[in-house]
Amino acid sequence: MEEQTKKKPILVTWDFTQKSEFALEHGINLCKELKTKIVMLHIAKTDKDARAAKKQMDILAAATQNKNGVVTSAMVPVGNIFTTISDIATEIHAEMVIMGTHGIRGMQKLMGSWALKVIASSKVPFIVVQAPPASHGFKKIVFPLDFRSENKEKIQWIYFIGRLYNSMFYIIKERVNDRKFKKSIHSNLLFTEKFLRSNNLVYEIHTSSGKKDFTTETLEFAEQIEADLLLVTATRNIGFADYVLGANEQKILANPHGIPVMCINPRPVKMGGGFSATGG
Repeated sequence: MEEQTKKKPILVTWDFTQKSEFALEHGINLCKELKTKIVMLHIAKTDKDARAAKKQMDILAAATQNKNGVVTSAMVPVGNIFTTISDIATEIHAEMVIMGTHGIRGMQKLMGSWALKVIASSKVPFIVVQAPPASHGFKKIVFPLDFRSENKEKIQWIYFIGRLYNSMFYIIKERVNDRKFKKSIHSNLLFTEKFLRSNNLVYEIHTSSGKKDFTTETLEFAEQIEADLLLVTATRNIGFADYVLGANEQKILANPHGIPVMCINPRPVKMGGGFSATGG
């Protein structure tokens, strides 16, 4: 277990629901592959709530460690899910955050997805789950590719996940008529293919039919191939209107098929600088 304590931890959010249990199961599986540790995070509203929850969380963390052989600890800060999760992830240098979601229901249909709001403030990638993990891990990964430059920021995570599970990548590119968008998509595809080939990663390329919106066709394709993971990049500078009206990422995170989604927040644009596919 000494090796586990030296690497970046996996942060698993916990709210005492079944979806949190699913997130923890995913976290345990990833930690075993990465040989790292788990930090379980529960956000309390008051100091009194935090003291009571910490006792429960410490017991749960100890039981998780004893059962699975993965170093596990618990944190219970006072705060709110929209900023505290991101702050803690940065503070502990988490590799990623795994969070369970109930999808979009009730008031969230009016106010937007809580999951997307949480992710929007984070520098650390999230894996959002609705169901227990598949026994074989993330073998089939769908990579939607459109005209946005943010697509390139998913590249480093292709390698990260692909090397763990010997994954097969299914690139689905958007069918468009606009010449400028076509050129951007082609550029993104060349960039992605070059990276995949240079790292000996197996992939297929598919094109959406264009009969429905790209998000819907991506989700239908993912269900058709029984995908284990969707890999997406959040839209840069998501605003309040996106939360309320439904950004495409929101529809993917709450997909009705229960497919896990890895969502990467794009880095701020640096004027005069180029893109680098490296990073941590």
